[in-house]
Amino acid sequence: MNSDDPLPFGRNILEAVKTRYPTLRKSDRKVADVLLENPQRLMNATVAETAELAGVSQPTVIRFCSAIGCEGFQDLKLRLAQSLALGTPATNSAIDDADTPQEVASKIFDYTISSLDWARHALDMEQVNAAVEIILDSTHIEFFGFGASAIVAQDLQQKFPLFGIPCNATMDSHQQLMAASMMRPGSVAVAISNTGATLTIIELARLARDRGAKVIAMTGGTQTTLLDYSDVVINVEALDNTELFTPTTSRIAALCVADILSTLVARRLGQAHNQRLVRMKRFLSQMRRNQPF
Repeated sequence: MNSDDPLPFGRNILEAVKTRYPTLRKSDRKVADVLLENPQRLMNATVAETAELAGVSQPTVIRFCSAIGCEGFQDLKLRLAQSLALGTPATNSAIDDADTPQEVASKIFDYTISSLDWARHALDMEQVNAAVEIILDSTHIEFFGFGASAIVAQDLQQKFPLFGIPCNATMDSHQQLMAASMMRPGSVAVAISNTGATLTIIELARLARDRGAKVIAMTGGTQTTLLDYSDVVINVEALDNTELFTPTTSRIAALCVADILSTLVARRLGQAHNQRLVRMKRFLSQMRRNQPF
């Protein structure tokens, strides 16, 4: 986001301040420092009190609100209340050597909750619905991913055979290249990359598209070449903290989106198909209890 862009309601204001902090004016950063250091204090403060705490003028406080995407000081306080309702601000969740095991656990939970909330509000349901339509019209699906994204690909590959759609999620790069090169109209490639910058994933998407397949990108990268080779882009935007949290939180967010996608597909398949799913789950339950089918 650029400074002064309106902030979508529901977006964690504390994370928005952290994200935009490097682009703020020096005086605006003083207000940001006060907000991040003690957000509860600002909940009951006036514009004048906030200006005094930050050592800036009242117009600077109002300008700060605009710079982080709020419509004014009251809008800032409303969004701040919403963010604090999520628990400990993710901006204050960095692990410290002095933290107790309980504090470490609490910080990781708080950061993950904040990150999932961020991802939820960044999700474009029009694109998700477009992906559902493409999948329902597909002859088969190839899920491509590396590293943490490969886990998401495998999760999707486990779900979609239940819907009668042939699919694959090979982890071998040579097999992936072969699969992409053999795709054709009716095929769907789902390219999964948190950054959207993995060159091999971009190449697989390009190759699949060249062969006439539809490409669905699942990525947190909003400015990447992967988008140029995608018919639908599902934005899975997790908070950016590569020191510790990003590999886990981005994966959890992507797995949530995978559940959303698979559930929406399942709802379109009709009662007869859903009855087959219920029967399959009953068989699995009997297997777990070592009962005959």
